[in-house]
Amino acid sequence: MFSKRSIILVVLSCLLLTGCSVVSKILPNKAATNALSGREGINGPVLVVKIDDTTQAHPQIGLEDADIVYIEQVEGGLTRLAAVFSSVIPQRIGPVRSARISDIEIMAQYGRVAFAYSGAQRKLLPVITAANLQDLGAQRQSPTIFTTDPNRKQPFAMVLRADLLMQKVKDEGHQIDSAKSVGFKFGSLQEGGTVTSKAVMHWPAAVYSATWSADENRWLLSHNNTVNFAESGIVLGPTTLVIQMVAITPSEYGDKLGGVTPFSQTVGSGKAYVLRDGQRFITTWNRASAEEGTTFSFADGTVMNFDPGQIWIALTDKEPDFTSPPMAQTK
Repeated sequence: MFSKRSIILVVLSCLLLTGCSVVSKILPNKAATNALSGREGINGPVLVVKIDDTTQAHPQIGLEDADIVYIEQVEGGLTRLAAVFSSVIPQRIGPVRSARISDIEIMAQYGRVAFAYSGAQRKLLPVITAANLQDLGAQRQSPTIFTTDPNRKQPFAMVLRADLLMQKVKDEGHQIDSAKSVGFKFGSLQEGGTVTSKAVMHWPAAVYSATWSADENRWLLSHNNTVNFAESGIVLGPTTLVIQMVAITPSEYGDKLGGVTPFSQTVGSGKAYVLRDGQRFITTWNRASAEEGTTFSFADGTVMNFDPGQIWIALTDKEPDFTSPPMAQTK
């Protein structure tokens, strides 16, 4: 073993001499950190998968491995998820459902991503084709990649073999961008938070709640008043939960039943609650253009630090409800 003094001497010598490859052999390797979630992991190619979020679709598959999960409002006031994977891509993800117009704007900040979905309204398909992404919709792939789970009923049975899809991407030489920062800053807990034990998020036909677990250091999720288990048995829940207040307006698109597709505007600015370490913070989100990332800042302009780990971002236009323990104090 090398002493600390020996390592310092070697490094100083390398600065004075040519050829410093010995430094990498002596200094301990630092674990890679994923740029999206700040947690340990590689900055692999970015895969975005659309996932059903109705009660019948639960338990969902593979979400525990996502770096970032967006909750979006869709027709009828229901929610649907856009899950972003990079540090780990699990073998199976699902149940997979169709794309929506809000996805295009959300994904643009990640660069050229691999986009997996079950299909889309005919009018939206050319928009997806024209976007800066690799269109990997089920209509373009084999049933060995977009499989059917015999234990689930349609339309909640499509499951993506993500391992096979990403191998095909590699084999065919598709250019997919690796993970890069999308504006989130990771760091220590800042002052000014309000101790919070529970947050409840609302959409017209769906509700999520997040309960703080000090033992697990994350927010444990419930969906429509039922604990949000993944198929693996893990309770889903992020280290950092963002409740991003956005404008949700009717779009020119709709579903086959005549429902109008809502559009969640994620370019611009607005209020956001950022929850971490059992506290909530009021911030302002800013995103100047579709290609730029989103920052979350305090009133004085200081950027809010996220806690490294999985991030869930709830896009909503309804104020959440918060519960604070008795005698909770602002930190």
